[in-house]
Amino acid sequence: MRVLLDVSAVPDRPVGAGVYTIAVAQGLARSAGVELHLLARRGDTRWPALAPGAEVHGDAPPGRPARLVWEQTRAAGIVAELRPDVWHGPHYTLPLRAACPKVTTVHDLTFFDHPEWHERSKVLYFRRMIRASVARADTVICVSEFTARRLHVLCPRHAPVVVIPHGVDHDRFRPESDPAADLAALAEHGIRPPYVAFSGTLEPRKDIPTLVDAFARIAGTHPDLRLVIAGGDGWGTKDVRDAVARSGVATRVLRPGYLGADVIAALFRRAEVVAYPSLEEGFGLPALETMASGTPLVSTNGSAVAEFAGDAAVLVAPGDAPALAAALASVLDDPALAARLRVAGPSIAAAFTWERSVHAHVRAYEAAARAGVRA
Repeated sequence: MRVLLDVSAVPDRPVGAGVYTIAVAQGLARSAGVELHLLARRGDTRWPALAPGAEVHGDAPPGRPARLVWEQTRAAGIVAELRPDVWHGPHYTLPLRAACPKVTTVHDLTFFDHPEWHERSKVLYFRRMIRASVARADTVICVSEFTARRLHVLCPRHAPVVVIPHGVDHDRFRPESDPAADLAALAEHGIRPPYVAFSGTLEPRKDIPTLVDAFARIAGTHPDLRLVIAGGDGWGTKDVRDAVARSGVATRVLRPGYLGADVIAALFRRAEVVAYPSLEEGFGLPALETMASGTPLVSTNGSAVAEFAGDAAVLVAPGDAPALAAALASVLDDPALAARLRVAGPSIAAAFTWERSVHAHVRAYEAAARAGVRA
């Protein structure tokens, strides 16, 4: 099967959907029976090393607006030239006029449910394009049952949907490691235990201000504890800066910026607890990586994290600083609870592998190809 995977939206510092796209590309490159073609941005030289054996087509423009216009005006020419069995757009959209079977991945529907969490220009574009893409696709991949349910409500005209959860890089995110190596990697970024950790792009739906408030509420009874907020600046970072400034514990809040995957793995492993207080998630990969690392997780109810976390995490209502503070304190102050979570997390996370996810993607491509032939 000849697969054309669009990797042009993966940023230089990947998180979330970017990590997913890279993992799918790597898995497909190793899959027997798959001839993998990658559509990349011009000048993006990462892919031969990331996905050896794939043929890379560096044709997409580098900037987001130009790339999205190119997708609808020029990508059909790439399809006509390569004649793939399926095109996969892993980031919500696909070329509507491309003459081949098409698959798109929908990560979440917050552009519809919570437009205030996004830049206005992105809301206007992605609302329209998500509706058009899921209607024109031959198969739609949703990363969680939560996202699939919202898709049925918000985009009633859509192709057949398959739910394919993310995986975890278990070679990287695991409980066992060299403590000295972890601590040395963290020290390079000014991080030292004990600390509460968060990792993710600093954007409104991650609700970092509530986490800062919760940390301030427990800081007095945990005088050695620090809060480490790792992640690159996103839209709405000013709210995080303001929350830290007014918290009264600003000297105990560390923002090291974007950290590479190996450092994030060390950050999770050596944390007393990882907080992932997102208001809503389509999946919540950092939460699953935390569980795989054998570290207690405190997160929120009401979206996809609860699907896989179950009783292997402490879950609270989103946006509730007192409840989040109480949950963090319960893990910090109850060794038996912390020990139970450290055992339960890896047990649940073990079922989530990128190999399993990629295999399900190949089945989705096959279904899309059959549907495209029938059409």
